Amino acid sequence: MTTATVTSPDAPSTSGLNWTPRLWGTLLVLCAAMFLDALDVSMVGVALPSIGSELHLSTSTLQWVVSGYVLGYGGLLLLGGRAADLLGRRRVFLVALGVFAAASLIGGLVDDGGLLIAARFLKGVSAAFTAPAGLSIITTTFAEGPARNRALSIYTTCGASGFSLGLVLSGLLTSVGWRWTFLMPVPVALLALLFAVRLLPRPVEEPAKGGYDVLGAITGTATVLLLVFTVTEAQGAGWLSLRTLGSLVVVAALAAAFLLAESRAAHPLVRLGIFRNGSVARANIVAFAMAGAYGGFQFVVTLYLQHLLGWSALEMALGLLPAGAFIAFSAPFMGPIVDRFGTGRLLPIGLLALVGAFALFLRLDEHSSYPVLVLPSMLLLGVGFALAFPSVNIAATDGVADEEQGLASGLVNTAIQVGTAVVLAGVTAMLTAGSAGGDSPQAQLDGYRPALVLVTAVALIGLAVAATGALVDRRRRATPVSVPDYDYPSAAPSVARTEVLTER
Repeated sequence: MTTATVTSPDAPSTSGLNWTPRLWGTLLVLCAAMFLDALDVSMVGVALPSIGSELHLSTSTLQWVVSGYVLGYGGLLLLGGRAADLLGRRRVFLVALGVFAAASLIGGLVDDGGLLIAARFLKGVSAAFTAPAGLSIITTTFAEGPARNRALSIYTTCGASGFSLGLVLSGLLTSVGWRWTFLMPVPVALLALLFAVRLLPRPVEEPAKGGYDVLGAITGTATVLLLVFTVTEAQGAGWLSLRTLGSLVVVAALAAAFLLAESRAAHPLVRLGIFRNGSVARANIVAFAMAGAYGGFQFVVTLYLQHLLGWSALEMALGLLPAGAFIAFSAPFMGPIVDRFGTGRLLPIGLLALVGAFALFLRLDEHSSYPVLVLPSMLLLGVGFALAFPSVNIAATDGVADEEQGLASGLVNTAIQVGTAVVLAGVTAMLTAGSAGGDSPQAQLDGYRPALVLVTAVALIGLAVAATGALVDRRRRATPVSVPDYDYPSAAPSVARTEVLTER
């Protein structure tokens, strides 16, 4: 891939922390897109009862308002990341953000359930291209080290804020009308698009054409799409049904075909050697567990507060506000914290806080009070996400060559979406099996508790993997500095560089 850099003395450097207004503007535009992508994952949840009532949708159909977005987002992230590397990150980002705005507008205006689900799927597809393109623009614009850590901390904290504030904003907007949960992102996306056209760096040269892995794109995308579809539908069809088992067999066959294609392709969609980077491999596992656990927890909390305790959408929005507020206000401080302590230390601490938040909620009963049950979990949730979400994104792109930053970004975002879908399917199964179909308070509690146990167990797995990363970092610090003998260029020590004005 070609790289053009500004080498004059007047060029704005990204190796330091004195950024130009243009750099700040670029970062804020990307943050706005990331916030919207994350917001859409969680914001529709509280509005579902109102949507189902107005559009006369059954429960099985209604779930696809959520699942349609996750299917498009999770299924096409790898393709989106690779497209950003090959077609140009700026171009991919702008087109996808425009599609996101259009799909949001359509979703807020339609009166048909099928069209609403189609709009949600289209939004997911557009997010699958904006997320890796935006993240890779940052990692190729800001030099690895304090500058990149600061930029990624602000960027990913905006994503975590959108993810956690989704329920809050949804509760507020649903109290006015459910359509506003779809229409609210439209002006924000259009404004971000306007500034993106002016601020995102234009390529000095055309992106190099490294070749297209058509077979890998087909098998890889089909594998993730079918996996997300299968786990989403498994609860309705039955986990041991012929349909589910047959679908899983096809998923395994597609995955095998994908791995075979990638091992033989001259220009693979996913270069398998990227997983030799231990930081990348661990970060993807942690991202899967962290996002999956939180998605399942959010689902249980929504049902518990609204169905069992009888909270309104507005009450729930205000009750969950502390977690989102803590994450949002911590954004300016996360870069220096990451620089001082490193992702290897912060990830386990963040995951430990998340495990504590989930475990504390196991004390739920028919008459739990907000200060005793909900507030402590929300505060721990805020601390956990503030520390872990930026750290996992930094770790997932650490030591990766510029021409593969889109791939690394697509991988970690895929892990987040697939983790959410898989764990949420397991949580739904636990809820149904535990309650045995009963509507009494005790029957509901019998479903909530095992679901929360599953959520906590998944978070513990993420904590264990994060802890191994901390041990690796400690051993590395105790070992004399040497250049690792990896077979990919990303292992070379990073050097300070000026602002990159070319995308790949």
